[in-house]
Amino acid sequence: MSLRDIPIKTMEGTETSLSEFDGKAVLVVNVASRCGLAPQYETLEKLQQKYGERGLQVVGFPSNQFLQELRSNDAIKDYCSLTWGVTFPIFDRVKVNGRHEHPLYTELKKTPDDQGKAGKVEWNFEKFLVTPSGEVRRFRPKTVPDDPTVIAAIEESLPA
Repeated sequence: MSLRDIPIKTMEGTETSLSEFDGKAVLVVNVASRCGLAPQYETLEKLQQKYGERGLQVVGFPSNQFLQELRSNDAIKDYCSLTWGVTFPIFDRVKVNGRHEHPLYTELKKTPDDQGKAGKVEWNFEKFLVTPSGEVRRFRPKTVPDDPTVIAAIEESLPA
């Protein structure tokens, strides 16, 4: 099974997968509303607006793994749209590490970052860019979404 075929759930409980975005570069981010890095939501939305028509899809996966996420999907959805103007999809809450981690993150975490380190998600707002061909690039939480290395990776992965 490819990364894009792993089942994921929408906030409404409908099962889907990243294959919904076939042909696009997908920026997968574990998000948390009460995190000090939450202002990255705004930059992620700017990326979606700037590159969406060219083939980028930002997707958020709320996680309370680091005890900084709101309690319900409705509260998360309201926070994202009202506070940051988020229009990109936010999926159902997931665990990103540990025994009950979501299979999507089990696969994503096999990818090393630019320093060659794979393994656990370190914190909220870790970013994984999945190219249309299935390659994955990993960016740690403190690497902001509009960092030149992220932008270069996005532009390289966009469909021609």
